[in-house]
Amino acid sequence: MLRKLLKYAFRILVLLLVFLSAALLAMRFAIQGREVRVPRLAGLTPAEAERAANSRGLVLSVESRFYSAAVPEGRVVSQSPAADAPVRRGWTVRVAQSLGPQRAAVPNLIGQSAHAAVINIRRRGLEIGNTGSLHLPGAQPEMVISQNPPPDATEVASPKVSLILSAPDNAPRYVMPSFVGRSLSEATASLEKAGFTLDKVRHITAAAGGPSAGPETILRQNPPAGQRIAGGAAISFDVK
Repeated sequence: MLRKLLKYAFRILVLLLVFLSAALLAMRFAIQGREVRVPRLAGLTPAEAERAANSRGLVLSVESRFYSAAVPEGRVVSQSPAADAPVRRGWTVRVAQSLGPQRAAVPNLIGQSAHAAVINIRRRGLEIGNTGSLHLPGAQPEMVISQNPPPDATEVASPKVSLILSAPDNAPRYVMPSFVGRSLSEATASLEKAGFTLDKVRHITAAAGGPSAGPETILRQNPPAGQRIAGGAAISFDVK
């Protein structure tokens, strides 16, 4: 009797498992039958994107708008879920709409320090482009002397502003001439006329200068001839 009961219970259990497996399989087919692939919406207008989504039983929602240099204004720039992702019918596809490239007025940076120019550029959501330096007499070191795009330009699509700065060491450079053999008075007048300063004059013995050198004749100089010097540099002489 017990054996028959166990056999009967086993058959019931097998039938129950078969029923559950069939139910799960049917549910899986039902779910898969309701799944669709999300279409690619990037680059479409909102109306085109909505038609593409609705054709697959999906709902379109424009959630945000932001600037894009790559996607024209008014078209879809991004979407979620991504294109070709499997979702159920009735799912909402959220998209962002492009406002086109960001356009901003370029500030006037001429005469500003490099640090101040960088702050003003970034404050307007722009970027630093190429930078270069140029020796410009009379300009303070590392000041903006030129920019591209030009000051106050509007409707600029590129976010970068390139700058040319005055060189860090913007003092003019000269080649030191030779004053050896010339009189001290003549050399002093030449230096003052050129904007240089006479620093030290050291008198040395006649023997060191040689018998042919007259009084107040320059025997040595510092800096030496041929060396590059800045404007206003101080010059020293050894004279007889």
